[in-house]
Amino acid sequence: MKKYTLMCAAVCAAIAFTSCKSSESAYKQAYLKAKQQEEMQQQQAAQQAAQQTNDAVVAPLQERAANNTQVVDNGDNVQVRQETVSVVNGAGLNNFSVVVGSFSLKANAEGLQQTLKQQGYNAQVVVNNNVEPAMYRVVATTFATKAEAVASRASLQSAYPGAWLLYAK
Repeated sequence: MKKYTLMCAAVCAAIAFTSCKSSESAYKQAYLKAKQQEEMQQQQAAQQAAQQTNDAVVAPLQERAANNTQVVDNGDNVQVRQETVSVVNGAGLNNFSVVVGSFSLKANAEGLQQTLKQQGYNAQVVVNNNVEPAMYRVVATTFATKAEAVASRASLQSAYPGAWLLYAK
């Protein structure tokens, strides 16, 4: 009887010791999970830092065909768009204006206007209600003649490559 008891105790001890042993794969899985969590935290920190540095509000880009575009004077090969606009924020427009940004949100247009004013431009915001949704145009400079507007657009195109000329009705 002692032999059976001793033998059962030895078998139970062997089973207990082998079942408690942790496998190497469990350690590896825990390490990989911790590493993945650390990488996620680093990515979130980088995203938060990028959001803090990017304080400008930007609307999503929507491409649309310019169906109602009319060329006013194309003698010097510079295209001019003719639109009916009204001044939202600024002193008023002359015949030819240089537009450096178009936004569907007024706040975005006003943000660019403030940037231009800090750079020394007499920037204005105008709205074209004839398109859906209404587009807010940011005018950097405005002139009575097309030649002056073309020269101004040429100097602005280095900082604002999409700058274009507007003939306000």
